[in-house]
Amino acid sequence: MGPLVWKVVGAGSAILAGIVANKIVTEVWRHSGRDVEIDPNNPDVPVREAVVFAGIMGLAVGLARVFATRGAASAYRKAVGDLPPDVKPKLPES
Repeated sequence: MGPLVWKVVGAGSAILAGIVANKIVTEVWRHSGRDVEIDPNNPDVPVREAVVFAGIMGLAVGLARVFATRGAASAYRKAVGDLPPDVKPKLPES
């Protein structure tokens, strides 16, 4: 496996995780009694609601991408024996 494989696997897992996180947040938002079709950029949406939605969405997507990319890097290391090309190794503590 080379750098191209890692780019596809790493990016693909991050994109898929973002899509799944978006769906989950939308469902949780809907089940909480909120408007499903919220657009935080719409000035008719109350500021507080827009900020809460954007914050939850950003946190969920960010966390999902981190965990998906870490999982993909771990699988890459198991398959190849080394970290992916653009992942920096942990520096030893001094």
